[in-house]
Amino acid sequence: MSRYERWNALLELLAQQGRLTVEEAADTLRVSTATIRRDFDELSQQQMLMRTRGGAVAQSVSYDLPLRYKTARHAGEKQRIAEAAAALVPPGAVVGMNGGTTTSEVARTLAVRTAPGGQITVVTNALNIAAELTVRQNVKLVVTGGVARPQSYELIGPLATGVLQQVTLDIAFLGVDGIDAKAGASAHHEGEASVNHLLIGRAARVVAVADASKVGRTAFAKICGIDQIDTLITDAGLPDADAAAFTDAGVEVMRV
Repeated sequence: MSRYERWNALLELLAQQGRLTVEEAADTLRVSTATIRRDFDELSQQQMLMRTRGGAVAQSVSYDLPLRYKTARHAGEKQRIAEAAAALVPPGAVVGMNGGTTTSEVARTLAVRTAPGGQITVVTNALNIAAELTVRQNVKLVVTGGVARPQSYELIGPLATGVLQQVTLDIAFLGVDGIDAKAGASAHHEGEASVNHLLIGRAARVVAVADASKVGRTAFAKICGIDQIDTLITDAGLPDADAAAFTDAGVEVMRV
């Protein structure tokens, strides 16, 4: 179990129980008490929980939403993609993110990696990402307006576009329902696709983040053509031929 998997498991246990001792957590996750103490200390520094004598308590109900949103599908791939994506963000950058399980993992990883004094700005239309980042001291958070879609937690509509028209992004991480070397990037809902299109249009660099199961697929609503995507970060399960098709279309492919 990786550190991030342990952290997610610990936060899930805290969401369910409200309080954990070091011994209880160590027994449940089958790791040493020293490992749990380090995890508790690091999560406390990130304001994800509150340390107590011999354990920890839940810091805030604000983490209940991201935890419920988290999915176990392709979890390992998404964590590796998130690590590679976060490594592209320099201190002080302005980062855009739409909703989705992979971009949510990118947000968590960015928050952990951002060192004190190295503040970044995140602009998002995703409520779950906003809930994840709002207490992070090294992240300046900008949330669009709009109407919330319960299926994706994304804010859509004219109120969302009004904010995005006023910002400039250094890099945008784009989560997709499908991405194809010919058809481009797409989403299941036309409202999400419209806001996502505007988001990436404000960015100097557009990075699509998608596990291999979404590559070669198309969804109902087009977000953008392949010519608007600079980089695709995906997992090592993407076949060479598919990677070559994106490279031929002018997209940098990172398989992690």
